[in-house]
Amino acid sequence: MTDYLADVQKYDSGADEAVVNKIVRHLGIALRNKDSSLVSASDPKELERVKEKWCEKKLGVGGADADAAIAATAKAMADDRTKSRVTFYYLVAKNLGKLQVL
Repeated sequence: MTDYLADVQKYDSGADEAVVNKIVRHLGIALRNKDSSLVSASDPKELERVKEKWCEKKLGVGGADADAAIAATAKAMADDRTKSRVTFYYLVAKNLGKLQVL
């Protein structure tokens, strides 16, 4: 789990380890597979899945707000060719101001 925290800290130096661990537990088995542990920001279906499963179901935010948070996260991580799902989800939640609900 330390690797996940270190990756998140590249984008948010004050990242809370407890929040990162909650995201890791939420994602569970998806993190075991290399492909499913990463987010493809260039795949519209992938981003729609993030919006539906993470933003709407887990964080309770949909529509334009979710789209804006996902777009901002994709832009912030644009230089990272392997976008960790944990980091992506953390930054989306941060952009939505929802870290405290995790």
